[in-house]
Amino acid sequence: MRFDILTLFPDMVERVLGESVIGRACKSGAIEVNVLNLRDWSRDKHRRVDDTTYGGGMGMLIAAPVVTEACDKLLAAAPELNTHVVYMSPGGRVLNHDTAVRLSGYDRLIIICGHYEGVDSRALKLTGAEEISIGDYVLTGGELPACILTDCVSRLCPGVLSADECHENESIASGMVEYPQYTRPAEYRGLEVPEVLKNGNHRDIARWRSEAAFSLTKSMRPELLGIEYLLEDEK
Repeated sequence: MRFDILTLFPDMVERVLGESVIGRACKSGAIEVNVLNLRDWSRDKHRRVDDTTYGGGMGMLIAAPVVTEACDKLLAAAPELNTHVVYMSPGGRVLNHDTAVRLSGYDRLIIICGHYEGVDSRALKLTGAEEISIGDYVLTGGELPACILTDCVSRLCPGVLSADECHENESIASGMVEYPQYTRPAEYRGLEVPEVLKNGNHRDIARWRSEAAFSLTKSMRPELLGIEYLLEDEK
């Protein structure tokens, strides 16, 4: 899968995605990440990409031609790819696992990183960009959200993780919060690893993990279990 990330701060994105699992996946060819500078599509001799907003207000806005023409060029360069355009925005639908699974079905994502006050709305309409948020808060730019989206989707792509089980049984992906996990030492500061995890009985271990995951989900994220558990918490 290919990710084309449009940003004013390419070094920031490359540093994050060049490390750990995603960095190794890029080197192995499991995924392809291209980080492109929006200033390369500026019409200004000083490579300026933003301007003041019509109607007044604080901050600057990235101009429509910059974003639209960048997307046009990327789409024209590889028209055979099943491509989807995404704009990282606090006003978008909040990212979840189902969205990540859906996005992993494309051949390529073009991810637009806003900055300042964001992007001219005409660019989003012309490119058909889907607006996605990583949470109900505001950041200084779309670079970190773009890295999160890329990481989230990449790990679902073949060859990125060592085995399918790595993402099938993970927290949230399984539909519940993940069960508690432990490593050596068996006792630390008076806290011991549950005995069931040390007895080697895989059936007992699986049952304990399932019950522990359910209990944690009910106490921490009851909305994952359905409306009846949300109503129960309100009583």
